[in-house]
Amino acid sequence: MSLRSAVALLGILLALPANASDHPAAGLQDFLWPALNLVILIAALVYFSRKPLRAYFEKRRSTIQGELQSAAEQLATAESTYAKWRRRMVDLEGELDEIRAVSRQRAEAERERIVEDARATAERIQRDATTAIALELRRARETLREEATQYAIELAGERLSREVTEADRDRLIDEFIDLIASTPDSDASQREGA
Repeated sequence: MSLRSAVALLGILLALPANASDHPAAGLQDFLWPALNLVILIAALVYFSRKPLRAYFEKRRSTIQGELQSAAEQLATAESTYAKWRRRMVDLEGELDEIRAVSRQRAEAERERIVEDARATAERIQRDATTAIALELRRARETLREEATQYAIELAGERLSREVTEADRDRLIDEFIDLIASTPDSDASQREGA
């Protein structure tokens, strides 16, 4: 049946109740013709809209299936990514613990090195101080000896000038001359021995 013939048949069927309404009719016929028209209308609508509706619903179903499949793939990808990041978080915790341990070891080693350097520096400073003290002590002793010697000479000079008399001076001069006189004999004996 073609589309034109179906539309023509529909038009005739729809016009029949309108013509029937001019005649007085019984109660059943008043109900039968509109019901028959409704059935024919529904049948025509179903017949002509079946293919477009079927195509629409098929297209809609395939779209929904595609979206569900895409959502399932995205869910699988998201779960995989989540699992990967979860593992990475666990690994990261382990790496952080390892980094903390290494940092503690390095800090302890650095502290030990600094303490050792401080000890070596303190020992060097102590040695330098001991050497400087010993050197200053030796200089002080030498200075003290020189001053003591100078003082002793001054004291001896003052004492000699106070206590030595003119007679002591004459006697010392005579002893010195005797000493010089006896010395040439000793020089001559030394020359002979050489």
